[in-house]
Amino acid sequence: MGRDGWSPKLVSSLADYNFKTFFSDLVAGLTVGLVSLPLALAFAIASGVPPEAGLYCACVAGFLISALGGSKTQIGGPTGAFVVIVFGIVAQHGLNGLLVCTLMAGVMLVVLGVTGLGTAIQFVPYPVILGFTNGIAVLIASTQIKDFFGLQIESAPGDFLGRMKVILGHFHTLSPVTTGLAAGTLLLLILCVKFLKKVPGSIVALFLGTGLVAAFNLPVETIGTRFGGLPSGLPSIAPPQFRPEMLSVLFQPALTIALLGAIESLMSAVVADRMSGDRHNPNVELIAQGIANIAVPFVGGIPATGAIARTATNIRSGAKTPVAGIINALTILAILLFAAPLASHVPLAVLSAILFMTAYNMGEWHEIPKLLRMSGATIIVWLVTFALTVFADLTVAVQVGIVLAALLFIRKVAKTTTVSWVTPDDLEDQQLHIIQDQKIPDYVTVLHVQGPFLFGATRKLDDVAKRLESFAPVVILDLSAMTAIDATGLLTLEAFAKRLKASGRAMILSAIRPQPAKLLRQLRFERLIGQENFCPHINAALERAKALYEKLNQAAAADAAARVTSESIHGAKP
Repeated sequence: MGRDGWSPKLVSSLADYNFKTFFSDLVAGLTVGLVSLPLALAFAIASGVPPEAGLYCACVAGFLISALGGSKTQIGGPTGAFVVIVFGIVAQHGLNGLLVCTLMAGVMLVVLGVTGLGTAIQFVPYPVILGFTNGIAVLIASTQIKDFFGLQIESAPGDFLGRMKVILGHFHTLSPVTTGLAAGTLLLLILCVKFLKKVPGSIVALFLGTGLVAAFNLPVETIGTRFGGLPSGLPSIAPPQFRPEMLSVLFQPALTIALLGAIESLMSAVVADRMSGDRHNPNVELIAQGIANIAVPFVGGIPATGAIARTATNIRSGAKTPVAGIINALTILAILLFAAPLASHVPLAVLSAILFMTAYNMGEWHEIPKLLRMSGATIIVWLVTFALTVFADLTVAVQVGIVLAALLFIRKVAKTTTVSWVTPDDLEDQQLHIIQDQKIPDYVTVLHVQGPFLFGATRKLDDVAKRLESFAPVVILDLSAMTAIDATGLLTLEAFAKRLKASGRAMILSAIRPQPAKLLRQLRFERLIGQENFCPHINAALERAKALYEKLNQAAAADAAARVTSESIHGAKP
């Protein structure tokens, strides 16, 4: 690492800070702070803890993650991914057990960051992440059925099948008023996403739903009726009660929180990089996440990690630096100090609808059809991870998923090893793939991929893509030495092709081998770049690049002529 390798992003961001940047951060911080309010309440209630625990987490962890983290625009706080884990820990070990568990996970995250293992998270393959995410989304939705329909259930089991059995047995206790309010809220959220993308639907739903309940005195359960409202003012600071024997009992759930927190926070940071053009420091980010989770138990908060949806909202609202995240935390603090009593009127049906929408958004369901077009082994890894997440245990799901993926990785690498008889025809064919003898024109950038392009290696293409502005108009990916590809590699190639297309550049694939070619066909990659941009060797790719460049020039000239004509028509005097 360089001189600033361990410095938080806040330090470098303040070097040339000005009022214009502060105003952008202020608007973004206030916006995401309001968005965080209903989510923090909902996540806490769904986790089986008092609602204020979610606000304490969003405030304290949000501040520390922004102030100390390795991303300029990451927003930290409670997330849906932790709901099922926290619920299980609280049910088995109580609230104090959760606080100790969170502290232990925080220490683990700091160790991961200090030892430089933040970059190792990239070795979790895509089918495992997708299966895990799908499973958690299903579990979150299942915990909200009771409040969505207003069912009269004293307590539901922690396991999915047991919970669904109890829900079906009590479905006759459905409340039409509660169901109507929840369904209306869900419809409002969908309409906001579809037609009012810049409006935070959760805030609109929260205020409108609460207003309707207060105005018409609707007989629905609220935060006040279940929990007695929210305490005003600052939380009391007290260390969790720790006993040495708790270490062995809580080690596994703490490890689950740490690994899940690391994966989600770094995934969120990658999303932030793509949206903002920045590049996060994974190890500094993990240290900040660890410090936040060490601090949160002292105020009675729940575990925290990077929140993808709130981070995206932060960037879309104009955030430039970590100051926006700090303002987000201060906004929640202001709500705690001055508006906490008002939160007691929030209906649980509204929060359940918000969590249904959150579960749908985090599930990445649109990725499943794409995954089903990949290899059977990839589908098996995804299905096993998904099934174990829903029906067994989250930790077991990740462990089994990674082991399966590792075995498939070994199988794929082994299949790339071949022993063949070299003939004169083979030598002649290989001459067509030699780049060294070619003259590469200025309008072409050639990228050479060598070896298996599998999970763990795909970040290398992301690193090259950071210099996208310096790429020529036509980019050739020479795949003659790429021996194999997996789901993570396929999706990385797809994301790279979309970035090139968005920047106005064309992409050509050269000399692709049979195994990658088969999987790319299954993914329908030709729809993205065009079948004519699959070339058998580098000579053909360079010829195709020349034709593409001429086409791009012609299109640019036509656009320029159209603009001149339009300006002359509109500028002419009558």
